[in-house]
Amino acid sequence: MVHKHAFEALDRSSKDVLRSENSTESNIPFGGKVIVFGGDFRQILHVIPGGSRQNIVNASLSSSYLWQHCKIHKLTKNMRLTVGRDQSVVEKIRDFAEWLLDIGEGKLGGQNDGETVIDISDDILISDPNDPIGSLIEFVYPSILDNYNNTSYFQERAILAPKNEAVQEINDRLLLKFPGDEVEYLSSDSVCQSEFVHDQFDADLYSPDVLNGLKVSGLPNHKLVLKIGVPVMLLRNIDQKNGLCNGTRLQVISLGKRVIEARTYLIWN
Repeated sequence: MVHKHAFEALDRSSKDVLRSENSTESNIPFGGKVIVFGGDFRQILHVIPGGSRQNIVNASLSSSYLWQHCKIHKLTKNMRLTVGRDQSVVEKIRDFAEWLLDIGEGKLGGQNDGETVIDISDDILISDPNDPIGSLIEFVYPSILDNYNNTSYFQERAILAPKNEAVQEINDRLLLKFPGDEVEYLSSDSVCQSEFVHDQFDADLYSPDVLNGLKVSGLPNHKLVLKIGVPVMLLRNIDQKNGLCNGTRLQVISLGKRVIEARTYLIWN
C-alpha cells in the first residue's frame, strides 16, 4: 500500500549512502542491497483520496522504474488453513483459492475491460433479498442461543465486512439474540479547554451531540453496548506474553461499571 515515490526515494538514498569512488553500485537498485516487498496487487492497492483508477494504478510499485528489477516469488501452500485438515477439506480450500485467483487475474468471464459477468456458486450466495444480513447471521451462527457458551463455537465462525457501517449493523443484530441485560459504556464527550489558552473557546462548536456522533476507524463508537457472553476483539496490546495483543478475540464473562472481564478463546494471526 506504500506509494511508489517512497520506494524510489529509498532507492536514491541507498545509492547515495553506498556509493564509493570506484564502484559501479551507483547504478544498481538500492545500492546493491536486497529489498523484499510484500503484498498482493489483487487485494490491497495504494489509497489515493478521490483518485481515479488510473491514479491508483500509477501510484503502485508495479508502475515504478524499480519494477523491472524485481523478481516475483509466490507462496504456494496455505499452511494456516490446510495443516491438520482432511484431504477432502484441503481440496475444497485449494479449489476456492484457485477460483479467487482466477477472478483477480481476469481469467473468468471471458474478455473484458474491467467489467464482466462471473458465475458464483450457490453455497456462497445470500439467497434472501428481503433480509440479507439476517440470512447471513443465521448461516454463520446457527442455533446461537444453544451454543454461545461453547468456546469452540466462536472459534470456527466470524463475519468479515468491508465497512464499519455494516459491522455496526451486524453487531446490533447479533446483540439482540443474546440473553441478558445490555450494559452501556460511554466515551468522554467533552473537550479539554487547556488546548484553547490563546484562543477564545466556543463550546457551541463542540457540542456533545457532535462529539458523540464522530466515528473513527479503529476505535469503538461513543456508545458501546455489551452483554455477558458476546465475543469482542481487543484493539490494543495489553499483555503480549499472555496473548492479549491487537486482534485477540475474547468472550465477555463479567460487566462492571468501569471494568470488563473477558476470557481468551482465539488469537487471530
